[in-house]
Amino acid sequence: MNADYQQARLTRDPRFDGTFFIAVKTTNIFCRPICPANTPLEKNVEYFELAQQAMHAGYRPCLRCRPDSAPHSFAWGGVNTTVNRAMRLLRQNRELNVQEVAEKLGITPRYFRQLFQQHLGLSPKQYQLFDKVLFAKQLLHQNCLSIEHVAHASGFSSARRLQQNFKKVTGFTPQQIKQGKHQQDQLLNLKLAFRPPLNSAHMLTFLRIRAIQGIESVTENTYSRTFVMGTDKGWFRVSIDEVKHCLKVEIRLSKVEKLTSVLSNIERMFDLNSDTETIHKQLLNCGVPKNRLVTGLRIPGVWDTFEAGCRAILGQQISVKAAITLLSQLTHELGEKEGELYYFPTAAAIATSDLAFLKIPSSRRQTLQLFAQHILDNPNASVDHWLEIKGIGPWTVAYGKMRGQSSPDIWLNTDLIIKKQLAEMKIEPDLARPWRSYLTLQLWSMS
Repeated sequence: MNADYQQARLTRDPRFDGTFFIAVKTTNIFCRPICPANTPLEKNVEYFELAQQAMHAGYRPCLRCRPDSAPHSFAWGGVNTTVNRAMRLLRQNRELNVQEVAEKLGITPRYFRQLFQQHLGLSPKQYQLFDKVLFAKQLLHQNCLSIEHVAHASGFSSARRLQQNFKKVTGFTPQQIKQGKHQQDQLLNLKLAFRPPLNSAHMLTFLRIRAIQGIESVTENTYSRTFVMGTDKGWFRVSIDEVKHCLKVEIRLSKVEKLTSVLSNIERMFDLNSDTETIHKQLLNCGVPKNRLVTGLRIPGVWDTFEAGCRAILGQQISVKAAITLLSQLTHELGEKEGELYYFPTAAAIATSDLAFLKIPSSRRQTLQLFAQHILDNPNASVDHWLEIKGIGPWTVAYGKMRGQSSPDIWLNTDLIIKKQLAEMKIEPDLARPWRSYLTLQLWSMS
């Protein structure tokens, strides 16, 4: 792999940003492959697939290219699936300790440590510490939060703990990174990087057509929406910068401790970690004509599986426009309102309403009520269990997975548009595995 990495770093190819890092032995600094600094000699270079590995080896993050802002690469290296899932859980739940993450994985802490040492060369605790420091560094660079708020947002118990670990790992104090920034309000600004291409026109057009009035707003360049996470509420707006390969994100939320989870969900909704080059090859391999391939496709997600399920139930056998009208009515009748903004109705609000305001068959209203009650009774159940609900079939479950969980291999072969496209072209869907969600989007975009 070193030959590939060497070529990528010499050309500063942005498609490799986040898939590996370059450590320079003479400076003790590690960088992203797109770093604008003078190119070091190959004999002075060491390569790492993860920033945390470089930090474990004693290298410090570059202040110029800022490895803390690199895109994530969860498909890294083809490592054990459990390790990939563990890295994701550690990053998305920085407040959890190693014991709690091991329980979520269904393995013992001892086996958890063995897997990390075997595949990454460092312990879960070390990985988590380095990840917290990198995220804290990103917040310090991009926001005016107090050191205390940065500590809690990045998973440290106090500002003192952040300062101790930050200085030890980076060689700087949080205050030195934060210098010149003064706290203003609770509107947080961050950048989430992605590897190009990302087809922003396709993404925003898809979301605009399906935007729920009062919750979502989509312009030519931005997407914004309200959200609920547990008992906390918030709002965010993103703009896609295809030149700088990043999402510029503004977030307003009631508890800064929820920031990691909110950012992880935004990354999922905009499918920032997908490997577009591999997906393009698979789509061409299964029969999509090269001259009709829509490059840079990402899965446009919704906030959670409950909202995705409601969208799917109300969208059965009617047009997208008619479905969004129903969803907007549902929101305005049962959703909480703040000023001009609404929040998507809770499962409790839908389950206890007769839904008489929705001009749909009574069987459809009943399905929506049963679905909401199911979510209330089984908040952590698998989406597959939706099939136990009267009125819900495989299409609704598949849609919930594709847009509510951003699952990459969902094939909506019973969809009318998909059937029409398959009748016109020679497509072999199985050859698109494990990226059939992108084939679904590709065929929708060609209609």
